[in-house]
Amino acid sequence: MTKRRAETANRASRSKRGFSRYRYKVWQQKRVAAAHVLLLLILAVAIFADFYPIDANRQNLYHHLKAPTLSHKEGEFPRLLGTDPLGRDLLARLLQATRLSLLVGILAVAVACGVGTLLGLLAGFVGGILDHVIMRIADALLALPFVVLAIAIVAAIGPSFANIIFVLGLTGWVTFAKLVRAEVLRIREMDHVEAARAIGCSQGRLLFIHVWPQVVGLVLVTITLTLGQMIIAEATLSFLGLGIPPPTPTLGGILSDAQTYFFSAWWIVVFPGIFLVAIVLCANLIGDFLRDYLDPRLKL
Repeated sequence: MTKRRAETANRASRSKRGFSRYRYKVWQQKRVAAAHVLLLLILAVAIFADFYPIDANRQNLYHHLKAPTLSHKEGEFPRLLGTDPLGRDLLARLLQATRLSLLVGILAVAVACGVGTLLGLLAGFVGGILDHVIMRIADALLALPFVVLAIAIVAAIGPSFANIIFVLGLTGWVTFAKLVRAEVLRIREMDHVEAARAIGCSQGRLLFIHVWPQVVGLVLVTITLTLGQMIIAEATLSFLGLGIPPPTPTLGGILSDAQTYFFSAWWIVVFPGIFLVAIVLCANLIGDFLRDYLDPRLKL
């Protein structure tokens, strides 16, 4: 019991030192630190979006395309980012849309990561016919344009929250499978894996004890970089009318509704674009930092 407690304490101590080092490295780079802070702020705002005092779907044609302002009548809340063509508060809709985009992106990445990582591990470690079949399926999916594939799937099963996650996960697992397979092919030929195989370690132990820990870093980096792609993909589908149906606000849907009013109501184009760019840029900056931080060849 004492030995087990000591091992637990050692693991906790190593985790604490690892987090402290990560935090120190983050604050050494101003852009990366700003990306972490901004992304955490966006996450917090999205989580507590329901506490905003204005209903995102409440229409008021008297407030049709009102410009952003701090002034307001007594008893009303100021329209900080203006209103849309139906008089709905733009900030309230952006908060809800941001939460939805993040939720769709995270769930889609989880599906793509789970499926792609498992298939990549099996393809790279087992090899043979299984590797050939998985890679040919991946190649077939890569040969199909994403938008055409998404249109076909959504037309067949209908647009909804679950279906969008299914579509994005179906197209996103290929990246994880390809990268993980390539890394496993490299790792399984290393000396320590060959030594473990020589002393009689089972295939499962080789895969999950000796190979998987060295793949985790690559998977984490791919997750952060894929998150931005998934959010952009969801916004693209919503912009084309193939995303989550109205009245649920989405960033792509808001931008689609704003096309007609680009010159007369700039705020309903600029602010959704800023939200979308900020999320994707922060995710990509963090992904680039993680790639360098987890690379043993670089002394970051």
